[in-house]
Amino acid sequence: MPHQAAFRVLTDFFLELGLEPSAVAPLLDKAQLKSCQAGEVLLAQGGKQQSGFLLLNGLLRACHYLSDGQQRCKEFYFPGEFCLLYSSFLSAEPARYQLEALENSTLVVVPLSLFELGGFQRAELSLLRAQLRYKEQKEAFLLLKSPEQRYLWLKNHWPHWISTLSQVQLANYIGITPESLSRIRRRLNLS
Repeated sequence: MPHQAAFRVLTDFFLELGLEPSAVAPLLDKAQLKSCQAGEVLLAQGGKQQSGFLLLNGLLRACHYLSDGQQRCKEFYFPGEFCLLYSSFLSAEPARYQLEALENSTLVVVPLSLFELGGFQRAELSLLRAQLRYKEQKEAFLLLKSPEQRYLWLKNHWPHWISTLSQVQLANYIGITPESLSRIRRRLNLS
């Protein structure tokens, strides 16, 4: 994606969030276009989050790595989404998750220091409100649905997850083993 088109996407994204038009210039001055390779770490687990990332193409994830090598996937980020660990951003504490590229990706790096500027309050509030709604939805997804219902919900509401993510990634997000997900898929295909 050409530089100019990428920054148009960035500007439109933040204006839709309520960014004051007077703050567009500082946003464009500070933001940087970045290409990254699959496997590249954008923020190491335990690191300090200083930037958010508007994903233009590719796939990112937030994942916690346990000392025994197990992974706990918090989130996947698809094009058009803003990748930010909100708790780390709000508390200025070290990140509990690692942000990493799962595919070659293009993104715009947005320094979080911009949110301290005057014209960014509405955009920040819009991001936080959207995140709160999303977290409530995810909490209900995990607590109120069976694994089969979780899979069906993803299939019906976010089919791009089913077509993009591996069975291991889907199972991890749903909270089951890949074998259990295979059984669910087989059962649903027989119905």
